[in-house]
Amino acid sequence: MYAIYARVSTEEQAKKGYSLQDQVRRCRKKIDAPSNEIIEYIDEGISGEFLERPQLTRLREDLRKGIIKTVVCLDPDRLSRDLNNALILANEIDKRAELVFVNGDYDKTPQGRLFFQIRGAIAEFEKATINMRMSNGRKEKARNGKVVKNYHVYGYTYNKEAGQMEIYNPEAEVVRLIFELFTNPQGRVRGINGIAHFLTKHRIPTKLQIMFEAGKTKKVPKNGFVWHKQVVRQILMNPAYKGEFYQNRWNTEGMLGNKFRDKEDRIQMTERPRSEWIRVPCPAIIDALTFDFVQEQLKEARRRFAGQQRNQYLLSGLLRCGDCGNTMVGRKSKNWGKYVFEYSDVKNTAGAKHKGCGNRIACEKLDSFVWDTFINLVVTRGQAAAEAAATVEGDTQRSFEEIEIERIENELQNIVAQRKGYYTMLAQAMANPKGIFKPSEIEEMIREANEREEALTKERDELAAQIERYKQNQFTEEILSETIEQFLAEGSPETLTLERKQEFLRKVFREIRVFDNGKVEFYKF
Repeated sequence: MYAIYARVSTEEQAKKGYSLQDQVRRCRKKIDAPSNEIIEYIDEGISGEFLERPQLTRLREDLRKGIIKTVVCLDPDRLSRDLNNALILANEIDKRAELVFVNGDYDKTPQGRLFFQIRGAIAEFEKATINMRMSNGRKEKARNGKVVKNYHVYGYTYNKEAGQMEIYNPEAEVVRLIFELFTNPQGRVRGINGIAHFLTKHRIPTKLQIMFEAGKTKKVPKNGFVWHKQVVRQILMNPAYKGEFYQNRWNTEGMLGNKFRDKEDRIQMTERPRSEWIRVPCPAIIDALTFDFVQEQLKEARRRFAGQQRNQYLLSGLLRCGDCGNTMVGRKSKNWGKYVFEYSDVKNTAGAKHKGCGNRIACEKLDSFVWDTFINLVVTRGQAAAEAAATVEGDTQRSFEEIEIERIENELQNIVAQRKGYYTMLAQAMANPKGIFKPSEIEEMIREANEREEALTKERDELAAQIERYKQNQFTEEILSETIEQFLAEGSPETLTLERKQEFLRKVFREIRVFDNGKVEFYKF
């Protein structure tokens, strides 16, 4: 039997006119044999970089079975655009059949193999050049503030003509709901998994469902269109929603052929160094304050919603022993024949790295103290905020640190310019030792400039760190102010459910550390 192998990928079909019909027609003409003696193996829209191609795999299997005596292909680059892969295929075919190319002769002589290798190297070079040009073109487009393709981000549509992401209000409202449920659940949901169940229960369509109904994909999940907690987490962590969208973030090289590989051989997507990311403008759906607060909350989410206990405890997920570092959990224990509820750092589970130091405290006692502390914080901060609003106008002037950083940046630019001049002077002094300055004197100037640059850089970084600390304090105060407003809107604190009290405490306190001597330390966001 004769085998015809034809392949075309999208960009080649568009640029070079490699139609499948033309390849098959020319191969059949080369063979000049009856149709019942010819088997066609055609891969459509698949890159020649990979060995994992459905029809190529079928051809190789038929070769091993001894069905094929001659393999005909239009050109070596149809067989493969990777030289190593081309040599592997040629060797496989040579052992069991004859390999024939329409464009050029191929034989097993040293000259024939050399010609084949040269053609293969050229094909690989062409493919690498195409990939590089396409990659550079996308990067340049991104640097000019354009979104290079439709990333199908929930909450946005893609304007191809403008190269921009635009807010799609029906989905954007769902994004806002997800953030609202996470930051202010009001007993409606519990954690990320609870949000996923809430969205599914209320029949809110997923992105995949929207694409399916629009005819943009034929993919239907095995379990139908349901929200998964990982999708919810990805939405909560996506900085695009606060107006920061990054391109060139993920390295997907080699993943195109994953659908033809075994699961264990698939290439995984990796994250590029942050310095290679390209940020492009994107309209914000969530304000930056809320988004940043959610990121802080997400760090604690696994601990706070790790499981459903039989008994509910106000401070679940917040407590840690200040002496040994173990987390403290609520439990029901027997004391002098009576059952009591307490928080303890003791770990009885098998394989626990640290058993704990035995620190324990009655739930009622600690719950009361922590809640009273929170109420006191709300009252005092609320009064202070009201007094400040009545007497102080907002200060919109730049801080001392910002002014100093600007001054230092200007001085650093001057140092760079001066040092270039020093190097020019040094070259002239070395060429003319009898000049005004000796080379050693200029080298000393360069050394002093370097030391000054190092000192200024250190000072600038310290000032920038100070500004970040100020911002973090401001962030904490704004979150606290928002929590106070929500708390005061609830009415009487005595009517709050345990779940609602938990929500307020978790918005303010990242962790509460309890020491054996009775000391309690509060750590806010």
